[in-house]
Amino acid sequence: MAQIYISLGSNIKRDYHVKQGLLALAEAFNLPFGQLTLSSLFESEPIGFKGAAFYNMVIGINCSHSVDEVAAILRTIEFAYGREQNAKKFSPRSLDLDLLLYDNLIIDLPAQLPRHEIITNAFVLWPLSEIAAELEHPVVKKTYQELWQDYDKSSQKISIVANCW
Repeated sequence: MAQIYISLGSNIKRDYHVKQGLLALAEAFNLPFGQLTLSSLFESEPIGFKGAAFYNMVIGINCSHSVDEVAAILRTIEFAYGREQNAKKFSPRSLDLDLLLYDNLIIDLPAQLPRHEIITNAFVLWPLSEIAAELEHPVVKKTYQELWQDYDKSSQKISIVANCW
C-alpha cells in the first residue's frame, strides 16, 4: 500500500466541486468517505491570473494503485467535472486534482513527484502540513511542519474556511 497525497482545488461552484471531488476520490479508490484523511478547507487567491478565489485542501489516501493509475484516475475525475483537455495552467478550474506525493517517490513522469508546488504555494503546503506534519519532504529533507513554519506567510493570502461537508 502506498501513502499518497492529493491537492484538490476549485474556483467554479466551489462548494459543489469540492464535495463532488471528495466523493469521486472515495469511490475511485474504493474507500468509505471516512477513510480519506482530509485537511481543513482553505480559501486562497488565484496565482498567475485574475479570477475568483479558490477553495483548496489536501487529501491523504492509502492505495494499492500505481502512480500511472493514480494519475489516470485524477484526470478522469477532473474531466468528469468539466476540466477541458487543453486547459491553460493559470486559469479558472471547476476541479483541479494534483498528485503531490506517492510515498517517497522522486520522479518527473507521469507526474512530478514530489510536486514542486508543495514548497512554493501556501494553498498546498499549509493543508499538507496539517495532515502530514511529521512526514519529511524527500528532496528538501525537512518535515512539512518545518517547511510551513519557515514559509513566508505574507507572500500569499490564504485562510481557513468552514468545512462544507
